[in-house]
Amino acid sequence: MCRVVDLKQAVLAKNDSAAHTLRTGLTARGTMVVNLLSSPGSGKTALLERELGLARERGVAVAALTADLATENDALRLARSGVPVKQVLTDGLCHLEAHMLGRHIDGWMPEDTRLLFVENVGNLVCPASYDLGESLRVVLASVTEGEDKPLKYPTAFGLAQLVVVTKTDIAQAVEFDEDAFRAHVQQVNPGVEVVLTSARRGEGLGILLDRALAVGAGGAVHAPVMAQQPPQHHHHHAEGPLHDQAGGPVHGHAAGHDHDHGHDHGPGHDHGPGHHHAPGAGHGPGHGTGPESGPGHTGPGSVTRAVHPHSGVVPTR
Repeated sequence: MCRVVDLKQAVLAKNDSAAHTLRTGLTARGTMVVNLLSSPGSGKTALLERELGLARERGVAVAALTADLATENDALRLARSGVPVKQVLTDGLCHLEAHMLGRHIDGWMPEDTRLLFVENVGNLVCPASYDLGESLRVVLASVTEGEDKPLKYPTAFGLAQLVVVTKTDIAQAVEFDEDAFRAHVQQVNPGVEVVLTSARRGEGLGILLDRALAVGAGGAVHAPVMAQQPPQHHHHHAEGPLHDQAGGPVHGHAAGHDHDHGHDHGPGHDHGPGHHHAPGAGHGPGHGTGPESGPGHTGPGSVTRAVHPHSGVVPTR
């Protein structure tokens, strides 16, 4: 058991180092990453499509990378906004990691990109523990998921720097208790902002974009209390850095977070010996490797496809 815990701590420590390298490189070129986490079906793709379209109307250079276990459905939807979009197929891997993100954006993302929105794999467990070099971490929850989700997934909500409620147009129909949800969010993450949105009606449209732009301009970002707590449980991960030199978000692996239960990396993916994520490997401009990094980026409104290197699937464009 100790060896398993040590290996997990080592993987996360390497990821944190890679995330720091990625964040530093992107900050130097004027790009910031927004990491979007949610359960499947939360409506984050619909909201992101509207936000990307709004960014284009405002003349803000944005791009989007979306990760799924299979299909290119989300990328095709996001491409309708007219901005560069890339689909990453993880082939069973339940989350993105910093070195993967760095490799996938190298050679694809336009140099003038101001904001990169990363739509993580639909999952509130695995992605919560991995810093992607983001400057803003956003957790989304739909009104259909129930008011107790922040309590059921304390790591995801506890490390969020912004919480977005989606599908508010049907809140009354599903008897969503907004006050209870807000109270539960504050219980695990005191002081974090909670905003209400409806992609269908346009409620709250632009708030996500505005918050991201404000952070990119050097504005204050919420510092979750959970990220600053020392680990206490014998199954814990090594605590991440509170702040890095590039001014990234407070990020840590929450106290008592158990990563053993319900964590499936899918076929061919093993965090044990032989699966080495070297710090800084494949980060930032000019360091991408592998067939999924291909030369040149695609134009606005087009979709680039990439697959996880463990999948054995030949990437196409």
